[in-house]
Amino acid sequence: MKKSVFLGALTVAGIAAGAAAAGTLDDVKARGTLNCGVTTGLVGFAAPDANGEWEGFDVGVCRAVAAAVLGDGSAVEFVPTTGKTRFTALASGEIDMLARNTTWTFSRDVDLKFEFTGINYYDGQGFIVPKALGVSSAKELSGATICIQTGTTTELNLADYFRANNMDYEPVPIETNAEGQQQYLAGACDVYTTDRSGLAATRAAFENPGDHVILPETISKEPLGPLVRHGDNEWGDVVRWTLNALIAAEEYGVTSANIADMASAPGDKPEVNRLLGTEGNLGEMLGLDADWAVRAISVGGNYGELFEKNIGENTPIGLSRGLNAQWTDGGLLYSPPFR
Repeated sequence: MKKSVFLGALTVAGIAAGAAAAGTLDDVKARGTLNCGVTTGLVGFAAPDANGEWEGFDVGVCRAVAAAVLGDGSAVEFVPTTGKTRFTALASGEIDMLARNTTWTFSRDVDLKFEFTGINYYDGQGFIVPKALGVSSAKELSGATICIQTGTTTELNLADYFRANNMDYEPVPIETNAEGQQQYLAGACDVYTTDRSGLAATRAAFENPGDHVILPETISKEPLGPLVRHGDNEWGDVVRWTLNALIAAEEYGVTSANIADMASAPGDKPEVNRLLGTEGNLGEMLGLDADWAVRAISVGGNYGELFEKNIGENTPIGLSRGLNAQWTDGGLLYSPPFR
């Protein structure tokens, strides 16, 4: 009996290994479309516009990968996922990558068998309350009803924070950000908690944003980034280095406006030339052509352009760069070298 169970486990492992060996990169090329998991709708990060076209900061990462691999940033099938369904969708192969304001944690990386390919937003959990409630600190929230998305790190952080501060609360479970917004505005909960970037995006969608306050406390570290399945390192490399290309492009002054000129007339900066494929063979190492990064950067701009267009200070979301500034500007944003 033990032997048959063991052999069964080996068979399942063999199937999984075979699936990984087949290669997501080859699958995406053969299909001609990238299946990218996103949120069900968070303005600024991932949401369909009035014409049903997906746009946002996370959407920009999906389109950059599609452009790098397929030569077309619009060759993306966006798959909306909730906090509960996102990991099943990735593990099952329904999606090729997940770019859904997802926090990189130990258990998700190790136990759930995923591979995070970098961080595209350094965040932390916060709280939003109606200004009329008269609350100025999260330490004043004992006894509050709190809307919280299930299946998220937010849920665990909230329990830890309230226990550490000897406070109690009543959770109001929700599935999506849209439901959380609706419940909060309807008064079903006193407080809504999620990543601070998500709170800013949610508040921007309110009819009267000024009637709501994001409290000053940040109660966790939430490094958000795209992820893929374990065991398919070649595909992981493509997603990782596409994100790095967007980050490095900003550092080196490569923009959607000047990239065509820089690629056609190589300059005296070797790392920029390697990034743009006019020198070296980095594309070949990835299983792509020499212009992969040029296409990735061209489709939506470099990291800074994506940030400013979708969630920056001049948008309704109004986020400052903060920790997401380049390392040269005192932030944490940093790409490994292209060499």
